[in-house]
Amino acid sequence: MSTPFERLKQNCMAEWRAYCEHEFVKQLGAGTLPMESFQHYLKQDYLFLIHFGRAWGLAVYKSRDIGQLRQSLDSLKAIIDIELDLHVKYCAEWGISESELAALDESRATLAYTRYVLEAGNRGDILDLHIALAPCIVGYAEIGNWLVDQRFTVRHGNPYGSWIDMYTSKEFQQAAQAEVDWINANMQDISEARFRELARTFSEATRLEADFWSMGLNRT
Repeated sequence: MSTPFERLKQNCMAEWRAYCEHEFVKQLGAGTLPMESFQHYLKQDYLFLIHFGRAWGLAVYKSRDIGQLRQSLDSLKAIIDIELDLHVKYCAEWGISESELAALDESRATLAYTRYVLEAGNRGDILDLHIALAPCIVGYAEIGNWLVDQRFTVRHGNPYGSWIDMYTSKEFQQAAQAEVDWINANMQDISEARFRELARTFSEATRLEADFWSMGLNRT
């Protein structure tokens, strides 16, 4: 029997594969992605992380018990205190300064995805917010593992090898699995109508993730 999260993916398998097996991802794995495309993606991902932090701040507010509140606060602190700093350092290795990051304008794809997530959380409850965020957290973990299994992926001498290492790391994989476990636990007793509502959010967020790759690939 499929878990609730597996049902979410099965409900939009074409969109999920288009996201996880996007041309941006394939070229990144092969090491052939133009540096300008990767840098454009990195810059916009910095802006995305800021809004991701805002979304977890909203999750703190939406929490209904101390367990949810602690989890949401831990996620917020991890992004603001750890992940953003790591991202700035990683960008610096690619010649992108922190002052350049601070002066960035948001691309249309960044605006569309981040505002969608925040709107989903504002109009719904904490489960709606987790479902909107899940394609990013869980998707990146699956993408990392998928790339490792592909014959075209270059692990040695790949300029993007550290990116693959980041998302296949034990720490990130555990965080993604924890998100899947949380979603499965909180979708156990929902109605079929509620599942369809959440599945629509998951599908739309997945399509917006694929658009984010396209934005990076095409530098738009």
